[in-house]
Formats: sequence, C-alpha cells, structure tokens
Amino acid sequence: MLETMTAPLARLGRLAGTAGLSVALLCGTGAMTGSLSTPAQAAEEGGHHVEKQDWTFSGVFGQYDQAQLQRGFKVYREACAACHSMRLVAFRTLEDEHGPHFSEAAVEQIASEYTVEDISNEDGQPFERPATPNDHIPSPYPNAAAAAAANGGAAPPDFSLIAKARAVHRGFPGFITDAFAGYSESGPDYIYALLQGYEEVPEGVEEVPGKYYNPVFLNGKWIAMPPPLTDERVEYTDGSPQTVEQYAADVSAFLMWAAEPHLESRKEIGFRVMIFLLVFAVLLYMTKRKLWRNVDH
Repeated sequence: MLETMTAPLARLGRLAGTAGLSVALLCGTGAMTGSLSTPAQAAEEGGHHVEKQDWTFSGVFGQYDQAQLQRGFKVYREACAACHSMRLVAFRTLEDEHGPHFSEAAVEQIASEYTVEDISNEDGQPFERPATPNDHIPSPYPNAAAAAAANGGAAPPDFSLIAKARAVHRGFPGFITDAFAGYSESGPDYIYALLQGYEEVPEGVEEVPGKYYNPVFLNGKWIAMPPPLTDERVEYTDGSPQTVEQYAADVSAFLMWAAEPHLESRKEIGFRVMIFLLVFAVLLYMTKRKLWRNVDH
C-alpha cells in the first residue's frame, strides 16, 4: 500500500527537479550562436576577448534602464537607421513601461517623422503616408534588392532581433553555468565590443577593398560596415557622456530590449515558479517523511 502511494510521489519529485532545471534555463536562456572566446583562445586566434558587461538587465532580477533605452533609440535613429531596419518593432511598443517608456505624444511625433507605404481602400493603389504608432519601424530601402545594391551586394541585417541573432556562446560547461546564473547578455556584450573594435590595419596585413578591420567581428576580421560611431555624433540632453563607449552601451541595451521586450516579465514569472517549486519540494519531502515514519526498516 505504501509503495503504491509513494511511487507517484517519487515521480512527482523527479518531475519537480526536471521542472526546476527547465525554469532555470527559462530565466537565463538566450540564442547562442558564434563563439565567445576565452582570453587564451582570443590570443591564439589573434582576435579580441568579448568581455561580460555589467548591464542593468543582467541576472535574475535585472531590469532595463529606461533612460538608457531612450538614449539607445536616439543612437539607432541617428547612426544606424539609415541602413538598418527594425521591421518587427512597432512604434507603439516604445511606450512600454518596461521599455523606453516614451510618452504617447512623443511616440506619435516619432512615428510621424517616418513614411510608410499603404494601400488605398478606394482604388487599391499603393500610396505613402506618415507612419502612426501602430506601424512598424520601416526599412530605409524599398526592398532587399535595393538594400543589397546600395551596400556592395549584401543587404544590411534587420536590427529587430540582432541582439539574439548575434549572441555568442561559451560552449560546455559555460552555457550550463550561464543558465543558472541568468546570463543571457552575450548578444549585447558582442555588439558593444564590435562597435568599439575598429582598428587601424596592422602592419603587414593586406587590406581588403571595401572592408574595415575589426578583430571582434565573428566572421573574420574584416567587416563591410564602416565605423558607425564617433565622439559627439549624437547629442544627449541628460548629461550622459557623448562618447563612442557610451553610444555603444546605449544602443546595445536598446537592441537587447527590441529583441526581448518581455525580459523583465519572463524573469519575474521564472522567479515565482522557482519559489513554488521549492515550496512544493519541501511539501513532498514532509509528506514522504510522514508516510514512512511508522514503517519498520
């Protein structure tokens, strides 16, 4: 009888342990492509080590810095939007209280400064109109072919998910420790390093026409994108430093939010589930002890 009663409890215990691991992965998961080198590996490969940064959204309890996201959006508009679209990001999401949290009036003003193509309900013909908050951030090019033609044959990538698509991983066992530590910021770490990684071509290295030397670039040391940031390029009104380092940090944080706007909610839910599983495991243990206390061994 006791064996019949305790077998399901044992299975529930194993399920709880599995669920605990799953939730830990949920709290810290991230797209993992590319390679995050150790200093030794970077030196061996002649590249640069991508350092972990201290982001406000790091860790289980991390949150986005609204002021930083607003600055990052400004950097995107003034330094990136001429080439890179964000077609999965609607203007209205810029009002998100867990994101940039622009005012409704500010979002309407931002949207009105863009032009989008629409279809007339009367004659079915395309026409252009000012964007509204319900529209998505449009591409600077009419189509992918035009984007490629204007950029040496390769269309600039869309920035909607770039912070996850360019995320790098540390291999085994790093990805396991990262999962339990809630580390999912390898994407913005890489973008931050890449934007500051441009260097003069070393002596003895043959230049590649139309490319720029950047040892941080994952797909080799030569990248088609020219250095997008320079000191004093974007004017800040909140007193933040107007430097390449600050611009890189701000736009990296903004791109992380664009790729994962529900990060704070996900972490909050994950933490609550972990608390539930902990209490559930304690109750299972106490139940087992009570069921077996009068059993002779």
